[in-house]
Amino acid sequence: MVEAAALPEAAMTVWSNVFMAARLAEGETLLVHGGASGVGSCAVQYGVALGHRVFATAGSDAKCEAVRKLGAEAFNYRAEDFVTAVQTATDRRGVDVILDMVGGDYVARDLHALAMDGRVSLIATQGGRRAEIDLALLMRKRAVITGSHLRPRTAAQKAEIVIALREKIWPLYQSGWIRPLIHAVFVLEDAAKAHRELERGEHIGKLVLTVE
Repeated sequence: MVEAAALPEAAMTVWSNVFMAARLAEGETLLVHGGASGVGSCAVQYGVALGHRVFATAGSDAKCEAVRKLGAEAFNYRAEDFVTAVQTATDRRGVDVILDMVGGDYVARDLHALAMDGRVSLIATQGGRRAEIDLALLMRKRAVITGSHLRPRTAAQKAEIVIALREKIWPLYQSGWIRPLIHAVFVLEDAAKAHRELERGEHIGKLVLTVE
């Protein structure tokens, strides 16, 4: 049940944004910002399991190592520029899809990391709600920037996501090929402790609250 609790929202967020909205296709590459987070580690695992070359950013060497164990190529954004790292790793081609939960000034940098016809899917604004981008670069690369919220969607829209997950992803969980990455488990009464752990920013994977 602890692992099950870590699945629904992360799984639906990743599938709807990376594979439905951004249309990550066979042979394409994926860059995940915050690859050691709950949603980020989920995106990394899905990308790797479905045969994609996956890159991820993370904020410490320990987090980068955790992401590498999931099968991605990781960059410590505190030590190196992810745009330069991605362009070097792809022979200056760039990546096809970026899952961005940072926003802010990352959006402009995302465009420089994109390949032609690349797509950026925004799911959070941890780095700020406003961005300034080079529209000429956007047009030159024929890039697409998309964003979404999961919770306000209709029951029918959520059902469409779940049906796709059951077909494409759930067998990978059932076989043990992938598993949710869980950093720590807290009882509900210790929810404040769990929030403080999140605020420290050192967690790798999900924090789960259990209810007796």
